[in-house]
Amino acid sequence: MNWTDERVELLKKLWADGLSASQIAAELGGITRNAVIGKVHRLGLSGRAKSPSSAAPRPRKPRHSHMVRVRPAMRGNTALAYAYDMEAEAEPEVIDNIIPIGQRRSLLELNESTCRWPIGDPAGPDFFFCGGAPVAGHPYCGYHVRVAYQPPAQRRDRRRD
Repeated sequence: MNWTDERVELLKKLWADGLSASQIAAELGGITRNAVIGKVHRLGLSGRAKSPSSAAPRPRKPRHSHMVRVRPAMRGNTALAYAYDMEAEAEPEVIDNIIPIGQRRSLLELNESTCRWPIGDPAGPDFFFCGGAPVAGHPYCGYHVRVAYQPPAQRRDRRRD
């Protein structure tokens, strides 16, 4: 298909009028939508005539920094999720590692002879490091070494739960 000067002028007019590439192809006849898009691109035709409703950008909702997105704990189809609550095993009770106040260390008090396991939220005022005696060759005490360095089989089992 050859682009004659008349067809190119008609293409420019229809494009400026806001017709879609499919509509222009139907109007010109014997041409595909992709051919119209290619020619428009090669001609460097810029934007189209905008409708009054789309000319002005829509106002955006103000963002609230105090709002937090909460994701549901369950995923997938939850229609029958609560039907099996009675069959679920009880979660094992978590035993917190209680660190004596005299053992706790700040960042500036850490050295090679103290456990460097962080406890709490770093942004909070109650944040500290364990400070216990580390196991040889590790930066953590015996309890935190067991938490940090788990055999791969145990990690895999825990992931399946």
